Amino acid sequence: MTRLRGRLFVLQVLVVALLVVLVVRLWQVQMVQGKQFVAVATETRTREVRVPALRGAILDSTGHPLVRNVPSLVVSIDPARFERMPDGGDSVLRKLAAVLGVQFQALKLRIRPCGPGISRPCWPGSPYQPTPVADHVTSRQALQILERQEDFPGVTAEIQALRSYPDGKNAAQMLGYLQPVTKEELERREGLKASYSGVDLMGRDGLEAQYDAELRGQPGVRRVQVDRMGKTIAVQQQAAPTPGDILITSIDAKVQAIVEKAVSDAMRDNPQADSAAGVVLDVKTGRVIAMASRPTYDPAVWTGGIAEKDYRHLLSDKSGKPLVSRVIKGTYAPGSTFKISSVAAMVADGQPLHGTYECPSAYNVEGRAFPNAGGMSLGSISLHTALVKSCDTVFYRAGYEEWLRDGGKKAKSKVKEPMANMARSFGFGKPTGVDLPGESAGLIPNRAWKRDLWNATKDQMCRRAKTGYPEIEDQARAAFSKRLANENCLEGYMLHAYEAANFSIGQGDVQVTPLQLARAYAALVGDGKLRAPRVGWALVKPDGTLVKEIPVPVVGKLPINTETRDYIRKALSEVTSDGTAAGAFAGFPMGVVKIGGKTGTAEVFGKADTSWFASFAPADNPRFVAVVLVSQGGFGASAAAPAVRQIWEGIFGLGKGDDGKAVKAALPDGRPASRLPVIRPDGTVGR
Repeated sequence: MTRLRGRLFVLQVLVVALLVVLVVRLWQVQMVQGKQFVAVATETRTREVRVPALRGAILDSTGHPLVRNVPSLVVSIDPARFERMPDGGDSVLRKLAAVLGVQFQALKLRIRPCGPGISRPCWPGSPYQPTPVADHVTSRQALQILERQEDFPGVTAEIQALRSYPDGKNAAQMLGYLQPVTKEELERREGLKASYSGVDLMGRDGLEAQYDAELRGQPGVRRVQVDRMGKTIAVQQQAAPTPGDILITSIDAKVQAIVEKAVSDAMRDNPQADSAAGVVLDVKTGRVIAMASRPTYDPAVWTGGIAEKDYRHLLSDKSGKPLVSRVIKGTYAPGSTFKISSVAAMVADGQPLHGTYECPSAYNVEGRAFPNAGGMSLGSISLHTALVKSCDTVFYRAGYEEWLRDGGKKAKSKVKEPMANMARSFGFGKPTGVDLPGESAGLIPNRAWKRDLWNATKDQMCRRAKTGYPEIEDQARAAFSKRLANENCLEGYMLHAYEAANFSIGQGDVQVTPLQLARAYAALVGDGKLRAPRVGWALVKPDGTLVKEIPVPVVGKLPINTETRDYIRKALSEVTSDGTAAGAFAGFPMGVVKIGGKTGTAEVFGKADTSWFASFAPADNPRFVAVVLVSQGGFGASAAAPAVRQIWEGIFGLGKGDDGKAVKAALPDGRPASRLPVIRPDGTVGR
């Protein structure tokens, strides 16, 4: 009995203790932490949803859309919510696959995070943002998901704006593309979270990247009440998003189409060619009228996520890396188009502008004969004729003699290097400053560059001088490479005479981009000012209000007087009628529009020649500069010059098209748009 009472007493003590604990806990929950739990309870019933802003369109100079938005029903999943499910969301994903009519495994691949060793498809964005799994879904499919949220937790279906490209592949590299924001970017870039909705895409190249902040706008915020299934039952607060600005460019879509076709035709007509580029600049303003690169691709491939095979195609050497813009990122030896800089350097260094110069069939440089193309010998000629006929030996002599005056192999303590310095004054060897990302600087080699290169590579060169290149199967090429390595090992720090001679005609190590060359010609035949080209013209709000006009900065001035510039321009004006491009322009109506320009043929070790033509029109009062490059195209007169002729015929409405009909002028008055297109409050465009 006593034992039973003891047990009851212990039980009573336990019950009393539990009651005391419960009372204390209730008091703590209600009195001490009451406000906290109320806030938590409220938070679980409230969701803050960031509403993405409509991304601004990109228009040409007439208001024609280059990139626009199209509404589409997009299905997305919440990765964080899927991770909290016992099976990682697989059961939901299987149901979703059935509704969408796709394979479960295909969806599974699309939502896995991208990373090292993970091939496309995968999700390159942040794991904290909704992951799109299907776009362009039907209304019926979307309703099945929205009306059965208990079967599809963490799945949404909503209308989103997707990028559309009315002109297809035209200007693909210049326009750029969009991709999701990564977790690292959200954490690294200050202020990005505040302007990011969670489903916005970020510009990754081209104009989309350059003007990303302006195009993206500001997301809105919507506070909603949801039930236990996550279904919205009420809207508590709402702030509308601010649409992104519209970017109006200086591109003329008609001229762009002409340049696209011209470089495509050049590739087709020269099957050995591996790439090509074309650019048209406004001489008066420095704005870009057109810019095309080959190989190219359809930018719509990025919309909704890119497939692995398409992604590999864009980056592979076999396909020619179509993602790369040859206009601003491709660097090539410019050949004789570079002679405008060499002539300017000769005159600035004291040689007479109106003097007489010998043009033998070959010129001896340190015991090595440097011949003219085809063995041409013209006797005593002017610099005018040297440009028109492209006499290399005039320039070989000038380059060699300038090298000697600087001390030859034993350089003076202070060298003048007139040709290299003049080239830099023409804007070569540094980015143009165009409003596009990833621009190449090119290369203007000089004595300092040679020494820096030697210091960086001498150990490797000396090792190769001993071992040779056993991996090169071509024995002649392997032997040449070994001799070159030995030379660079012993005296690679020296600027050799042959390098100076080659530099004078745009050969050797000198490298320029097509845009650099176009800018240099625009400065030469224009007002002598070097400008940082601009594709963007203005930013405008969706209702038409002007946000700002984008100016074209003047970044330099050619160090030559007007007389010298006019002399060179007049010489180049005869190249198409009496010079190296006469054959390419045979039959062209010079009486209607006179064309000036310069051919260039640059040798490339182990490859066919690079074909160039830099041109301007009208020759007497230039308004446009057009440059075309065809890598491995052969002679400048045979590949690039015909392409430039095609561009001029299209701009001015001269000649006949492939269908035999007269070409309709893209710019009937011979001038680009001078006034911004009018964006009306309703979004329509007028002039």
